[in-house]
Amino acid sequence: MPVFAIPFPVIDPVALQLGPVAIKWYGLAYVAGLLGGWWYCRRLVAAESLWGGRARPAPEQLDDMLLFVALGVVLGGRLGFVLFYDLERYLARPQDIVQVWQGGMSFHGGLVGATLGLWLFARRRGYPALSVFDLAATVVPIGLFLGRIANFVNAELWGRPAPDVPWAMIFPDAGPVPRHPSQLYEAFGEGIVLFILLGLVARFGGLKRPGLVSGLFGMGYAVARIACEFFREPDPQLGFLFDTAGGTGGGLTMGMLLSLPLFFAGLALVLWSRRRRAQS
Repeated sequence: MPVFAIPFPVIDPVALQLGPVAIKWYGLAYVAGLLGGWWYCRRLVAAESLWGGRARPAPEQLDDMLLFVALGVVLGGRLGFVLFYDLERYLARPQDIVQVWQGGMSFHGGLVGATLGLWLFARRRGYPALSVFDLAATVVPIGLFLGRIANFVNAELWGRPAPDVPWAMIFPDAGPVPRHPSQLYEAFGEGIVLFILLGLVARFGGLKRPGLVSGLFGMGYAVARIACEFFREPDPQLGFLFDTAGGTGGGLTMGMLLSLPLFFAGLALVLWSRRRRAQS
């Protein structure tokens, strides 16, 4: 049986060393994602034709929105990882919870945190929450793309064994077996494809129907994440949650399980937005 493998392009996870301070690519991905989203948001809110007169944040208020989102992402992402991915460890060593520099963030937890932050922002500023959610949902794929590229640079969250795939890679610390570069699959599906899809929906009237873009984001992310989970090695401390492959190395993962309610929540928002349009 032929075995294919591409050498992993080893990249120093530290982008810049300033004395004792190490600036890592992963941290830069978070910052670049937030700033890129902020810039794109300014362009979206300035385009009156996309909104049809609906209320949305003014460009000068997006700085405040960015702060609410950043706090929600960091706090929610960390707590989500603690609760869903490694609760036993953190119960034994609760002091490790604040050590975010050691890694450990959950997208689904970060999404909940960001949603709460956006809701608080909308409430304080008097904007319709769904319009604020739609605005944010349109730009989220920027951060998702950069985050998955950072995962690849860090040689973490690698894929399942794939000895017959020509683009398989041998990742450091993952043994000699060629594996799917699942981080790149996720960067493509959750980042590029979702960014283009939501951008087209927004351009063709989606932002005029509150809840539609948010709902499509939830559904689109869930589908992309579940599909990519079939190629991604499950977290070692969890493994497969339910063995649906008869002990042959397959089953549901935590990423799949957490994405299911996100899909149905997104579907509910899409249906609700369509019903409101039909009644108006």
